[in-house]
Amino acid sequence: MSTAAIPGAPLPVRTPGSRARGRHRRPERPEIPAGSPALLLAVPAAAGPESRSVVEELLSIVRSEQNGVLTAAGYLPTGGTDGQQTGGTAAERTVAELLTEAAEAGLPTPVVVPLVPGPHGFLAELHALAAEYGAQVTDTLGPHPLLAEAVHVRLSEAGLARADRARLFAIATAADGVVLTTVGGQPAADAAGITGMLLAARLAVPVVAAALDIPGSVAEAVAHLKEMGAQNPALAPLVIGPEADAELLAAAAEESGCPSAAPLGAYQAVGQLVASTYLAALPAVAPDFGADEAEDADGTDLRGNGRHAAQ
Repeated sequence: MSTAAIPGAPLPVRTPGSRARGRHRRPERPEIPAGSPALLLAVPAAAGPESRSVVEELLSIVRSEQNGVLTAAGYLPTGGTDGQQTGGTAAERTVAELLTEAAEAGLPTPVVVPLVPGPHGFLAELHALAAEYGAQVTDTLGPHPLLAEAVHVRLSEAGLARADRARLFAIATAADGVVLTTVGGQPAADAAGITGMLLAARLAVPVVAAALDIPGSVAEAVAHLKEMGAQNPALAPLVIGPEADAELLAAAAEESGCPSAAPLGAYQAVGQLVASTYLAALPAVAPDFGADEAEDADGTDLRGNGRHAAQ
């Protein structure tokens, strides 16, 4: 937008500017249709300081990527009956509680986005719960090239990989082989293999996937890399954070004797994947609902006037 002053006007007014052109211009963001369902981020963990920190930052990224999207996070229950959490605050609701509140308020059923990069044990229960409310559960966030980018960045931050293959400076601690660690058993390791191929293309070193929750899986992957000639293998978690026990990550690094990068956490690309996954699931036309129907019983506005309102 450009600003032009009109003679006699007390303040300048905005006039439309020219649209950026060229192959490298940023694509225009799609509009969220009025009355669209909220994005419900399903977190495979109970609410806690670490999980809330990651989730809240990711939701902030989602809102910055797509202004107007209504967001909320649902955690696993930590107590009570019938899968309901007891004593939780507005920032610690379970998926079941949020789906119930949306139904009671007459709002569109939220689109549920699982916060996992691939197969995970909590997905079966999540799908069963969502089916009770007629809620759509999207695909997991991976495999995807953006996840390979995120892992690459975490490796480079740990000094285990070059940040850019075009830069030819040497890194003494750079890994010559990578074990891509994940959780969710063999299905998760198999799915991680696709992201591993993308990561191998970025790093130009062999990458194998292993499941942290399968005993011996990481050790076997490290041994395989050493048989291939790798002398300095490293671990790269393909986990966002809440879905994996921190003790599993620490134990894998200690038992293998390999340095490890940090989990993906609230990396920008992860938030972008959450937003794009939600957008792909939106119906072409969504009904509009009045603002008076949007507030739930305890005052949390599911239309965007509560804790997770669009900024």
